[in-house]
Amino acid sequence: MNIFKKQLLLIIPITLVIVACNSNRTDVKATQVRIMKGLYSYGPEMKSFTDCEEGREYWVADSAKTLELAYSNLNFEKPYEPVYIEAECRVVKSDSLSVSADFDSTLVVTKLLKISKEIPEGPCN
Repeated sequence: MNIFKKQLLLIIPITLVIVACNSNRTDVKATQVRIMKGLYSYGPEMKSFTDCEEGREYWVADSAKTLELAYSNLNFEKPYEPVYIEAECRVVKSDSLSVSADFDSTLVVTKLLKISKEIPEGPCN
């Protein structure tokens, strides 16, 4: 019986360490920078991105401070006109206390690679 207790006391901490290490890996993958391509819409109350490949919609946070400026420079007459963008981004869980709570995830743009009024043929159309 004493041997069983010692083995149990050894197995529990090892299991906890394994579970903790695996949960950290998924967080790292979620915050990795990746290039995303899709449609971006901007206006006074909404900043959204729709991924062309998956069709998922994200709230957008412009950490590079270039996306909103580039969108404004396209001189649209009305807000919320979609444009095609390619950007380096991180996907994070949306804040439940802000407007972004309507979206599961927030796309944090770290670098704008391309912006165009012309939406390419394919899954974005």
